[in-house]
Amino acid sequence: MDDPYLNDLRGEFNSYSSQLKKLNKKLVKTNSTEEQLEIVEQIDLLANRMENNQKQSVKVTKSRLKQRKKKSKM
Repeated sequence: MDDPYLNDLRGEFNSYSSQLKKLNKKLVKTNSTEEQLEIVEQIDLLANRMENNQKQSVKVTKSRLKQRKKKSKM
């Protein structure tokens, strides 16, 4: 399905994913517990954003599918 809003959501999700990979690498490299705590908090924040992004994506996809069904019935 080619939808500009869904494409934006996909782009955001990919951005979050790349940030998450960078944070994971940074977490492995650091030895400071304080820094690890900060990184884990950032990872948690990103995970929440990704989850909200996916929920929104599912809602929009369902809505778009309903719209297509209505148009096809007419």
